[in-house]
Amino acid sequence: MAFDYLLDKLADAEFRSDPFRHIWIDDLFTSEHFAAITEAPEIDVSAPTDEEVLDALFGQGYQIIDFPGCVTDRHTYLRWRRHPQSLRGLKHSACEGFGMALRLTTPRSPILAELDEFLRGDRFQCVLADKFGIDRSATFNDSGIQKYLDGYEISPHPDVRHKAVTYMVNINPAEDSAVLQHHTQYLRFTPPYRYVQTYWEGHPEAERCWVPWDWCETVSEQRCNNSLVAFAPDNSTMHGVKARYDHLPAQRTQLYGNLWHKQTRELTKPEWENLVVREGAGRGLQPPKRSVLGRWTRSVMKVIGRGADAADPRVIRNRLKAGKR
Repeated sequence: MAFDYLLDKLADAEFRSDPFRHIWIDDLFTSEHFAAITEAPEIDVSAPTDEEVLDALFGQGYQIIDFPGCVTDRHTYLRWRRHPQSLRGLKHSACEGFGMALRLTTPRSPILAELDEFLRGDRFQCVLADKFGIDRSATFNDSGIQKYLDGYEISPHPDVRHKAVTYMVNINPAEDSAVLQHHTQYLRFTPPYRYVQTYWEGHPEAERCWVPWDWCETVSEQRCNNSLVAFAPDNSTMHGVKARYDHLPAQRTQLYGNLWHKQTRELTKPEWENLVVREGAGRGLQPPKRSVLGRWTRSVMKVIGRGADAADPRVIRNRLKAGKR
């Protein structure tokens, strides 16, 4: 197939370690392929109003999908666009907004149809799994071409434990896409909140969750067009998106895919509010009501484990008193 060269690029890519283990490939596609992809009518979509943008996307074969950080009702989204303050209760408590995601169901352009078939094929999935030391037969694939409209937001998170591999490729049609505010940010916890990662490490029965933006610091952003980032989700793979841009002339567009573990188990699902540690009046560090941190005040190490990054409660207390929270 025309895209076989991607297999070698993926297999030969070197791992980066900051802020977590991942691969990053610039200039993924040849210039000819990338131009053909971004100039395809399904990708290069523009319209003068929100309503017409949605109509144009539906006309090209996109469908609204249930996706984190998004609403699925067209009228709700358009109402939010007109009156952003009127729908505050719909967003996640760690986010400031929400958007809409759409997936191209059946690509019509030959270049996109061939690319879609390639990415869903066994050869690509096997190379991807091998790159991260994962048994391909124990996973299933989900991938596609997606667009994300203004307001899309998913706060820092490491991905759920069910995911085996996540990959994202920027195929934005806008020439100035690199300067727009809609790119994936790769982050790490700031020192006062590293105990959350340690908690996840010590409690594999607890699902990982979204956390507030101010718990993390951004290390890099995937602003480059025609770039791929892929990683095997673990307790450190923090990433997030906050899209604030004009989607009328062009929309944030990605090749988005995951390998998912076939075998799953029931997990507890604490949210970020359950992981908050605060300074109690004269009582040292206190977990809030409904916290999952148990007897944090008496034995932090027992609750979150004794890994290399385990937090000393005295250090956390000092940081909170210093106002570094």
